[in-house]
Amino acid sequence: MSSSFHWETNGNSAAPQEAPPKRSELARHNLDNLREAALTVLKELETLTNSQSEPDRKLGLQEEVQRYEMELICNALQKTRGNQRQAAKLLGVKVTTLNCKIKRYGIDVTSS
Repeated sequence: MSSSFHWETNGNSAAPQEAPPKRSELARHNLDNLREAALTVLKELETLTNSQSEPDRKLGLQEEVQRYEMELICNALQKTRGNQRQAAKLLGVKVTTLNCKIKRYGIDVTSS
């Protein structure tokens, strides 16, 4: 069993320092985070716009469940860059189930 425990006697740390991440890795990570934040803001804006433009719209439970399911599937596909196997794993469903729902709802996987 390995431990990273050490005693400090004079205030200096004897633990080895990790190499700082490369600039390109940081930039890629920052861009991924920015892209995800922008998509989230756009989706929230779209939700607000849709709810404000149709205030008298009454949806049944089935329609709301389908809308929410489509949103979850689209988000999973975006996070996995269109990889249906990984998206199914994220959603906790079989790949065949996910594929069936993608076809049923007419979700375009090429734009994910």
